[in-house]
Amino acid sequence: MANVLAHFSNIIIPALIFYIVAYGLISKSNVYEDFIKGAADGFKTVIQIMPTLVGLMMAVGILRASGILDFLGNSIGGLTERIGLPAELVPLIFIKLFSSSAATGLVLDIFKTYGTDSRIGLITSILMSCTETLFYTLSVYYMAAKVTKTRYTVAGALAATAAGVVMSIVMAEFMIK
Repeated sequence: MANVLAHFSNIIIPALIFYIVAYGLISKSNVYEDFIKGAADGFKTVIQIMPTLVGLMMAVGILRASGILDFLGNSIGGLTERIGLPAELVPLIFIKLFSSSAATGLVLDIFKTYGTDSRIGLITSILMSCTETLFYTLSVYYMAAKVTKTRYTVAGALAATAAGVVMSIVMAEFMIK
């Protein structure tokens, strides 16, 4: 069965590309020109959001190098321990809101220190899948779509992140038992 899935995953992307090109040819559209126009639009979007991305990456680097994340973890850790969230994961949750790659660096540090099969390692693994790089995603999408009125988006996204954190703890506890 695993062999079938491996072969299926190897052919799905080329098959999808072939399908798109064949559909374009059957509908008598100029597939190459459409591709070039789409690529140009995508490039314009990347150029528009680049300052936002650079600002976010720089801010995360500054936070990580300054030691404020460790301070945050130590300060809030007493409260989070009461609900089952280890203090060591507070900086990870905070950074994950801004940058997945910086969060991955913290995850690797956690895995080296506590191990992947530890309670903290399990919560970390689940946490990375249950949460989103909220501010990065919102800034990119808002910038690309030129959204100026965000309404309840940030509050809703923060609530979803909180639910992801809680479920990470619950799922890890269930897996340990």
